[in-house]
Amino acid sequence: MHCNFYKIDCLKYIFIFCISAIILILGISIILSCCSKNGDKSILTAVAVEGDNTQLGTTFIKFSKNDIVVGNAITHEEGSDSIFIKETGIYQISYQLFGINQGTGSFNFNAVLAVNDVPVESTFNDGPVIEDFANNRITLTSTVILKLNSGDTLKLLGISLEDILYEKARIDIEKIG
Repeated sequence: MHCNFYKIDCLKYIFIFCISAIILILGISIILSCCSKNGDKSILTAVAVEGDNTQLGTTFIKFSKNDIVVGNAITHEEGSDSIFIKETGIYQISYQLFGINQGTGSFNFNAVLAVNDVPVESTFNDGPVIEDFANNRITLTSTVILKLNSGDTLKLLGISLEDILYEKARIDIEKIG
């Protein structure tokens, strides 16, 4: 009878050991799964500097420098105004567009994101009318979230009837879903 109790105790310890091993393996799997999701992150930051955009008025903004490129979902050829979407998903897009009036008097400029060269109305950024002749500069900023498809082309469009020169710009895009 003493042997049977010993066998039951041994089986109990083996059972506890197996359950502990399964919990440990599941925990490691969850941690590795979370780490691999962070590895799939896609971010692109493109910057336009003085001299990139010399056309006055309404124009698509060119970006001469890619500051941050992580992942494969978003690509941009330096010097181009087109950002290419390689993976369908949800994207957070933030931009800054700096404009300076080349003429005198009041001025106004706006910005909008275009997908496949079609302005997306919900992203229209209406800048204020500037009447101060001493300060003829303004920066527009915006952050939007858009669902984009593989093969889409994203562009930033500066819109103005006046002689606005877009000296600097920056766009940050992250695939968030």
